[in-house]
Amino acid sequence: MVPRSIAACQTSTRESARKPDETPAGSSDRRSDWKQDLAEAYRHPAALLSALGLNREAIPDLDVEAPGFRMLVPRGFAALMTPGDPRDPLLRQVLPLRAERLPVAGFSRDPVGDISADIGHGLLRKYEGRALLIATGGCAVHCRYCFRRHFPYASLGLTSDRTAVALALIAEDPGISEVILSGGDPLMLDDDRLGELIGRLHEIPHLKRLRIHTRLPVVLPSRVTDALCRLLAGTRFATLVVIHANHPRELGTQAEDALRRLRGADLAVLNQSVLLRGVNDAVETLCTLGERLFACGVLPYYLHQLDPVEGAAHFAVSDTRALWLGEELRHRLPGYLVPRLVREVPGVGSKIPLADLVHNGAPLL
Repeated sequence: MVPRSIAACQTSTRESARKPDETPAGSSDRRSDWKQDLAEAYRHPAALLSALGLNREAIPDLDVEAPGFRMLVPRGFAALMTPGDPRDPLLRQVLPLRAERLPVAGFSRDPVGDISADIGHGLLRKYEGRALLIATGGCAVHCRYCFRRHFPYASLGLTSDRTAVALALIAEDPGISEVILSGGDPLMLDDDRLGELIGRLHEIPHLKRLRIHTRLPVVLPSRVTDALCRLLAGTRFATLVVIHANHPRELGTQAEDALRRLRGADLAVLNQSVLLRGVNDAVETLCTLGERLFACGVLPYYLHQLDPVEGAAHFAVSDTRALWLGEELRHRLPGYLVPRLVREVPGVGSKIPLADLVHNGAPLL
């Protein structure tokens, strides 16, 4: 049985899906067009480059086919890129290159040990007291450095059959106090499906916190409607939304509006970034990102060293430079704007500060 607060949110969601002329008088919510925005996303490099006034010769390493991990870029995100700049940091994150096909030692298809952490039915157990649900394999953008770009969603992602078993496993373990919805991106679920999943989690008494890891408020801000905010806020959980922005120019006016909607719903909003060569591996960029996040009501959380996923080696930043960048951020920013510089090591029960790894004798990369 879905709790009353979730059911009310689902009712609001259905009401928000009416045609524009059917919107109740005085309502501040509008019909969500995020699915239309996603349908219009760029799916081929030629179309994106044309929109940016770039020809193929400007990017000699361009991979037009990108087998197995096709390009996907919402038009609103592309609009934040600088026309005519083949080295634009937003473009670099999404444009497929032939370098992705090169095998590199130490880079694997399962860089953070997701497969070994899977206990079945879309449920991953890595950290004490927390469980991660692969809510969907879909994303609104295909980031070329994605650590799950090779994840077997067909066999490990949630389906209607697997959901019941995964929820039962969580219910049987009173040591789990927090559930993390991940993917893919959990906000790719529409409000009805997301509300049903949250409602079923709501019925498990030992759960205290709900965490949602999502990039949609940044790359597809139209997804953050009033109805979604009511849905996320209308539970007994302490709910955190962890977004993913790597560069300050990703946070345009529409993303800022989406993030302020989330904060206006009394949701905690944090950001995690990935340190990426040619994107944000500069002190000024990371300082500006921290300031911009705070202006949008978001606190920096993690700055990840790149997970060594097959196909992303050209994004790697050396540990030496990463540590220097982290030290510079501590000198230049107030502590609450300095993200923790970490690396995820498979089989270890927490993210590890990069400085601790080095101090304990781990080799620099």
